[in-house]
Amino acid sequence: MKAHRATFIPAILFIALLLASQIAFAQKGPALTPEVLKDLQASFKLDAQTRALMNAITNNDLKSLALNRELYNRHDDIFNFKVDAKGITDQASSGRCWLFAGLNIMRPAVMKKYNLSEFEFSQNYLFFWDKLEKANLFLEAVIETRDRDLDDRELQVLTKDPIPDGGWWSFVVVLIDKYGAVPKAIMPETNNTKNTGMMNALLSRLMRRDAVELRAMAAKGAKGPALEARKVEMLKDVYRLLVLHLGLPPQEFVWRYEDKDDKVHEAKYTPLAFYKEVAGVNLADYVAIYDHPAKPYNKYYRLKYDRNLADAPDMDFINMRIQDVKGFVLKALFSGEPVWFAADSGAENDKKDGIFALGMYDYRSLLGVNMDLTKAERILYFDSSPNHAMVFVGADTLGGKATKWRVENSWGTDVGDKGYWTMYDGWFDQYVYGVIVNKSFLPGDVLSLLATKPEMLPAWDPMREMFR
Repeated sequence: MKAHRATFIPAILFIALLLASQIAFAQKGPALTPEVLKDLQASFKLDAQTRALMNAITNNDLKSLALNRELYNRHDDIFNFKVDAKGITDQASSGRCWLFAGLNIMRPAVMKKYNLSEFEFSQNYLFFWDKLEKANLFLEAVIETRDRDLDDRELQVLTKDPIPDGGWWSFVVVLIDKYGAVPKAIMPETNNTKNTGMMNALLSRLMRRDAVELRAMAAKGAKGPALEARKVEMLKDVYRLLVLHLGLPPQEFVWRYEDKDDKVHEAKYTPLAFYKEVAGVNLADYVAIYDHPAKPYNKYYRLKYDRNLADAPDMDFINMRIQDVKGFVLKALFSGEPVWFAADSGAENDKKDGIFALGMYDYRSLLGVNMDLTKAERILYFDSSPNHAMVFVGADTLGGKATKWRVENSWGTDVGDKGYWTMYDGWFDQYVYGVIVNKSFLPGDVLSLLATKPEMLPAWDPMREMFR
């Protein structure tokens, strides 16, 4: 009997330990088991302070509760250096910030050259050609990838948004180089440039239908020449839709303007002649300098399929640390040049007064939860992206370093300080991703990187999440 009990008791212990381990595994496994839910519920204590906090949050706007009042009270919009900016534009409900910013940095020179009190390039004119070029690029990509499965990652990136509003500085450069530019009065805004959603939905549906047809043709044995010929026929539908939504772009026009001395002038131009004679800016002299913190610095990169013209190079940039980027911007500003830049405009901002500042909203103190990420982690995990383009037009400096930056936005005069924003230097470090500066402001060792072979980044790289 003793021998039997000696073997029976360890068996019971073994079974008990096994059951305990299974329970523990269940508690820590993938499912929200009753034990896990009980643990979560026990972690929350609804004391008087937490109850008051819950009542406040459920009945109010979270941003108004989290606004950092101490930081807000320290804010001022005084700058000891300003570039002569020339008014605020409004991109309305569209993703054309890259185009507005690109044209805005050229406006001051035109106004000074022709003694004008106001002037604006036509964003609609270049927007028209951008859409047509993107349609051609998309259909070319469909032909190029016609043998791939639909679950191919690159193909999915392309078909997700065939003709987006978004773009980069390089898109502005190639468009103007090919199509020139015209004054806004020659091809003004339409309802569909101010609200691009419906037009984009129609164009995207058309592009996907065309993609289905081209792939079906290829599956039946159609070769390149036949696919290219059908593509051109498809683009005629795109051209028709664009004209109906945006108007017909001019091939030649008469520019009449009145200068500050009330003198009226008149001249005939083609769009290319207008750009070369009136603007006269060599856009090829400008270089993209970016802070892509998830990639090695002091290297040259390209982003695959990040272009708007099928025969243009993909968007490229030199990757530099953000402190170097700021130094280049200051050099340009001190020389009187506004600077195009890309940033995450949705992060830590106050639209009412036009403030970009770290800690603008203290969610951690309000909610008791740590949500901190590094800049590299934010970009890698799609928490942040360069989703908006603006223009630097000033800086407030102390000891040769900027403490804050003056920004010209394209959201109209009702947002921010009559359209202008104040960006504090800490926000620049964390949420500015790229700038465009003239080669003359870059040292030789940086320029030499342009002669190296760029590393190609995939079409799904987080930095490609352009302004959409």
